[in-house]
Amino acid sequence: MKIGIIVAMDKEYELLQGIQLPQHELFLVKSGIGKVNAAMAAINLINEYQPDLVINSGVAGGIDTCLQVADLVIGAQTCYHDFYAGEVSDHLKELGFEQFIEANAKVLQTAQKVASGREDVKFGLGCTGDQFITTKQELFNIKDKFPNALFVDMESNAIAHVCAKCQVPFISLRIISDTPWVENHADQYANFWVDAPQKNFELVKNILEAL
Repeated sequence: MKIGIIVAMDKEYELLQGIQLPQHELFLVKSGIGKVNAAMAAINLINEYQPDLVINSGVAGGIDTCLQVADLVIGAQTCYHDFYAGEVSDHLKELGFEQFIEANAKVLQTAQKVASGREDVKFGLGCTGDQFITTKQELFNIKDKFPNALFVDMESNAIAHVCAKCQVPFISLRIISDTPWVENHADQYANFWVDAPQKNFELVKNILEAL
């Protein structure tokens, strides 16, 4: 199987660049931060390598109180939290893409088996937008629109959007770097990078081994 892995930042890239699995052909891409960079990376990856699966890996902000820093979140669905085109009755028909893009069912099932029994792994909705969520009010604004949302990031749904258009299976695997409702939010993110991201690397590797 040919698998493309897209990350946004150098620190995320460094964690995954040494991964080797003899049963798969892996292509690791650093996109840069934000929806446009992510979409461009996905298009280039698909056009050049024709992967059988695309994974978006990296960090995310937790926007549900069930989450703690260093918990792992897997996007069963993704959407945009900063997209508004008026009142839309049929998202796909009127705008050309689904409001909620589903992760690939087979890979999601594999991830659920790998994570079985782990309390630090959650499955749910991830919301993507071109902003770093730093205040409680920004968090509440997103939760008002998407009460079931677990996490926010700046790339996942842009990549999911491209993959859906190109009919390439996709899933987002993220680790929680911060929770904006706490007072020491900035310190959470700064301290997070010491050793927590290794958990995300290990989960990605375990899921790939199980495919």
